[in-house]
Amino acid sequence: MKNKNSNSKKLKCLKCDLLLEEEKININYLKSTFPVELLRCPKCGLTYVSEELALGKILEVEETLEDK
Repeated sequence: MKNKNSNSKKLKCLKCDLLLEEEKININYLKSTFPVELLRCPKCGLTYVSEELALGKILEVEETLEDK
């Protein structure tokens, strides 16, 4: 994924060269499912997870589930 224009914050799929679209998807981890809205390529389905989300909320959920 690359940032098309740093001012517009529109991201494009490097593989398909299409703008990513917001889509509700399910994330599965340790037999638990979480619905989230993420950016996804409309053609190949590749999903973009920002570093902020991966190191923030997702990491917090992983740690909570692993402690159970």
